[in-house]
Amino acid sequence: MNRASEGVSTLYYLVHSMGSGRGFEEREAQIASTVAKAASQASVKRIVYLGGLHPQGVKLSTHMRSRVAVGEVLLASGVPTIAFQAGVVIGSGSASFEMIRHLADVLPVMPAPKWVLNRIEPISVRDVIHYLLGALDLPEGLNRTFDIGSGDVLTYADMMKRYAEAAGLPGRTVLALPVLTPRLAGHWVNLVTPIPRAMAMPLIESLQHNAVTAEADIHEYVPLPEGGLTDYRAAVDLALNKMSAGEVETSWAGASQRDAVADPLPSDPQWAGHTVYKDERTFRSSAPAPAVWKVIEGIGGENGWYSWPVAWAARGWLDKLAGGVGLRRGRRHSSELMAGEALDFWRVEELVRGEKLRLRAEMKLPGRAWLELSVVPDGGASEYRQRAIFFPRGLAGRLYWLGVLPFHGVVFASMARNITRTAERAGHQA
Repeated sequence: MNRASEGVSTLYYLVHSMGSGRGFEEREAQIASTVAKAASQASVKRIVYLGGLHPQGVKLSTHMRSRVAVGEVLLASGVPTIAFQAGVVIGSGSASFEMIRHLADVLPVMPAPKWVLNRIEPISVRDVIHYLLGALDLPEGLNRTFDIGSGDVLTYADMMKRYAEAAGLPGRTVLALPVLTPRLAGHWVNLVTPIPRAMAMPLIESLQHNAVTAEADIHEYVPLPEGGLTDYRAAVDLALNKMSAGEVETSWAGASQRDAVADPLPSDPQWAGHTVYKDERTFRSSAPAPAVWKVIEGIGGENGWYSWPVAWAARGWLDKLAGGVGLRRGRRHSSELMAGEALDFWRVEELVRGEKLRLRAEMKLPGRAWLELSVVPDGGASEYRQRAIFFPRGLAGRLYWLGVLPFHGVVFASMARNITRTAERAGHQA
């Protein structure tokens, strides 16, 4: 961190962990303290932080309390800090927006906790960026919080209804029920949306109180965006247009699962002493390598997995029931992938465009799993190679592999065959 801070004038702190468990708040504060100390030692002139909008004098959720604490650490660091406080951020790829979108898309009648009637002041992602950039020109030495919002105060129920209207859906009915606790609501969101339970819980808990700006002092320093602030409906329209055009640059799904950071890599020829199970397939195709690669890079999302859709869907639902990410995260772009991004319940771990795609499993498993798809030119034709790799964890991992082995024989074989056939058909049609 010290090296990263050298020569920096303004440091943006946009770290928001969605972790949980014992010591979560302490870890968040420690990370902020480490950054603040490095910034001070490097003579950074300003820190800009994006935290959460919250009321005063109430008991906050763990995650919202942690956001406040991180801001306090930075403000007390000795480095002049601007701590913006924003409510629900509306934009393509935003987890908050995706939760609204999927709930409204799936449920014409939505049973919901009573907090859906709380007052919320959303803000568009473009306006958040406007303020973040405006912080570069604030007076030196300014050290304080600023509330930022759209001025458009709604209830969460209103936000879902207005989203449905913008998306051309029939009117949505929201039933506020006093019996739905945050935990039950988290399970419900996990089941009916792609948002995993671990992420849904902190999002829901942050909605337990009104989130409306208490001041608008930032406008004394940063002018309003050209044309004024973006209201909620306009922000939704912008997000839907970006999604329709395939222009979503980043997404909540891009956040890595915390327990996957230290995954061993399935590198040949050895796996560092791990027990390894593999399923390998090779198919020769009359299609040229670029045609096969186009199918490989377009896999997943709406394009599917080229074998037994019901089996893949069932695996996705089982993962959702276990609290995992499920199969509905989809993909950021319909035909292009980037290393590090999410793809359904996989993560793009390695991408050598035109040659190899390696995916790391992020579904709930008793072990670690990867899926590698590659293509090698062979004259005017090509050779397609596919292998699934599994590092079992304990007896449960070994039993799991034995249990799914018969399904792999059908699913993976047809997957390899259908990918090459799709490439060949595309070549003939061209």
